[in-house]
Amino acid sequence: MRGLTLRHLADACGGILRLAPGYEQLANTEAECIITDSRQAEEGAVFAAIRGERADGHAFIPQVFAAGALAVITEEDLPAEDGFPAWIRVSSTLQALKEIAEYYLRVIQIPVVGITGSVGKTSTKEMIASVLAQKYCVLKTAGNFNNELGVPLTVFRIRDEHQIAVLEMGISQFGEMHRLSRIARPDTCVITNIGRCHLEFLKDRDGVLRAKTEIFDFLQEDGHVILNGNDDKLCAVQNVHGIHPVFFGFPEEEQTPLSYWADELREQGLAGTKCRIHTPEGSFEVMVPGPGRHMVMNALAAAAVGRTYGLDDEQIRAGIESLEAVDGRFHLIRTDQLLIVDDCYNANPASMEASLSALGSVPGRKIAILGDMFELGRDELQMHREVGQYAAGAGLDLLVGIGPRSRELVAGAQEDNPSLPVRYYETLPAFLSELEALPLQKGDTVLVKASHGMQFVQIVEALKNRTGE
Repeated sequence: MRGLTLRHLADACGGILRLAPGYEQLANTEAECIITDSRQAEEGAVFAAIRGERADGHAFIPQVFAAGALAVITEEDLPAEDGFPAWIRVSSTLQALKEIAEYYLRVIQIPVVGITGSVGKTSTKEMIASVLAQKYCVLKTAGNFNNELGVPLTVFRIRDEHQIAVLEMGISQFGEMHRLSRIARPDTCVITNIGRCHLEFLKDRDGVLRAKTEIFDFLQEDGHVILNGNDDKLCAVQNVHGIHPVFFGFPEEEQTPLSYWADELREQGLAGTKCRIHTPEGSFEVMVPGPGRHMVMNALAAAAVGRTYGLDDEQIRAGIESLEAVDGRFHLIRTDQLLIVDDCYNANPASMEASLSALGSVPGRKIAILGDMFELGRDELQMHREVGQYAAGAGLDLLVGIGPRSRELVAGAQEDNPSLPVRYYETLPAFLSELEALPLQKGDTVLVKASHGMQFVQIVEALKNRTGE
């Protein structure tokens, strides 16, 4: 990792570098990688000992040194008699990682695209990375590494060959995005939308807007702001530190003039949507993988970022069309019995409705297995009921609700569509115990969606193994 010698690491985070006698030369040795999982320890690695809910990384320090680790970042003094060669003493390992990541990005000096929003962060990140990869070597956020630990760990994966970083940035409370923005110092900020999520902490959509727009706090002076022009909250953002935002969206829904928009939409079922994308330089036809207007919105955001970094229409089109699905985010899984729509990574009212809308465009029998949405605040039960009411008109053949909050979801569906077959289960184990008796038929399309904490990946795995009649 260029520029990250042990001495630089200690200086970057204000830590104290300790070297055992005979190991003084390690001060100028560069780290090969920075890890928090002791199982990834290898020669040249620097292990950061994190105190987690399930385990304390400090307990694994002897193990990582035995595996060849160069040093550890620790909140505890290490006994000299144990023969540990090098360690950096800090008051907070997590804070040290954030400060080191901030320093490393200044050393690497590549453009950073920061992406946030209430819905669609990951799918938009994947779309943007797919487009930029047509011209650049891209480092993108992997999995759910989008918080105050995940962003630094993503930054530490950047190597000399990378030309641009695409970082997903997720938060649930005020101040978190400010701290993430300080690490990333984005050259380009993309916000997908302002929805009803994390309301337990952010209270209302105005609170969500304030929290998400903290991403601007460390925007580079010559940076770029790319926003959803169909969002009534984001359209009010007309000036960011002297930078005028670029807006994308659908012209019939615009809240502010758009620089990037799509029309001529032709749905192609679960395969996606054909459309024409307009840019300030012209327009082009494209097949957007994945169903739903929200995927076209993701493509528009990617087109705007692509143009910002010098891609032409053909490169943007190729990047959009080469997008690959991510597990847990409208990932299509075909078995010999079912088409499973694995959308169980996360959920809030807007993403629930978007997924139900996409499911409604599918021919044949449609089943939705929906679970609780978390962190919605005091109106969470009403929001679940509203999702149920939306589901009532989605053309479903069966609706399954799982979890205590989803009782209201099922009730809302029954209220609006008494003829819709529904089933309700208080817990996930209760549902799994009766899964074989669920009236599924060969050829059914089954949507599985809930907040990540509901652990609906177990349903996806059970459906994959269902043999049918």
